[in-house]
Parts: sequence; C-alpha cells; structure tokens
Amino acid sequence: MSTPGTAAPGNGALELPPFSLDVQALDLGGDVKAVALELVETENREPVRGRDAAEIWSAVFPALAGNESYAVDFFSHIERVREFCKTREIALRDAAERCVVLPQPNQEQLQQIFERLEGETFGLRAGRAAQSADAALEGNLSKWGLNAYQPVYAGYTFCAICEPEDGWVTLLSESLWPSEVIRRVRPAVERFNIHIARPN
Repeated sequence: MSTPGTAAPGNGALELPPFSLDVQALDLGGDVKAVALELVETENREPVRGRDAAEIWSAVFPALAGNESYAVDFFSHIERVREFCKTREIALRDAAERCVVLPQPNQEQLQQIFERLEGETFGLRAGRAAQSADAALEGNLSKWGLNAYQPVYAGYTFCAICEPEDGWVTLLSESLWPSEVIRRVRPAVERFNIHIARPN
C-alpha cells in the first residue's frame, strides 16, 4: 500500500505502514538537478536494510528506468563484486582499472545485489546511453568514483548514487523530478506495505 495509513481495528487510531519512501528535490548547488530517495522505517526513521530494503529497491529501479536500458557500476571492492557475480552467474564487464559494469541485471539479480552488497556505494545509470560501453565515464568512475556522474548525467535518463546501508539514493536527472519519480515508482511498490511521501 502507498496510503498514508489505515484505521487500526477497534480504536480508530491510524496504523501507518512500516516503511516510508521519502522523495524530494535535492539542492546540490549550481545547475545540478537531483532527487533524493530515502527508505526508512516509518516509526523510528531508521534506514530500512536487509531483505526488505533489497526487495523494495529492486522494484524501484526497473520502474524508474521504464523501457530503457540500465547498468550498475561498481568502483570499489572490485574483487568482491567479481566473485559475487561469478557465483550467481550475473553478467559482468570489466570496464576500467577499478570499474566493473553489470549490464541490465534482472529484478531478482538486483535484489541479490542490494542485499549482498548492501555495505557498498555503487551507481546505476539508465537511458539509451546505457545500452553500450561509455569508456570515458567508466574510466572516470575508476578514478573519481561516483563524482564522475555529475558532468555526464544529462546524457542519461538518470544516474543514481546508491547507498543502501544508509537507505539513501541520489538521482541525478534532467527529466525525473519528485512527482515523476513517485508516478513511476508507485505501481511497482504497491505490493509492499510502504508509504510514499514528499516531505517538506
């Protein structure tokens, strides 16, 4: 559910969903257009982690990408990522000295990535440009990490900086603003007991 709350049987009090996805514009200065997504436990505002978070994030990203291609970028702990992908038969491409790309993992694979690599910070980019290698970007990811997204994100539908352990995703996008993010995501997360909000 993505409703604000339902009346608890018998006492008339609102029973809020256990999880909340907060979606709001993020001011990164200059001309950078960004949206923050924060997945928290409704009652204590702590980040949602583990399997619950992995299931939700793995539904969110295909919904945001729609019919467009997407790829997941890792730029640290590369050997761990390689071993993880090898044991789970997830396609991987060595893109640069310290960058590996997972082209178009399916939703089940995304769930495994978000659950097993929760402690990592990684990127996800979507759009026509994600269909093929982007040697310049991938080389810069190897050198600068996810700062490499800022000068090129306008060439993609979005570039996302994923910090699952903190329940946080930063979307850099010229075309996805908070209301559009919510419109795309809401149907994908209806099966979860989650409230989608735009906090002030």
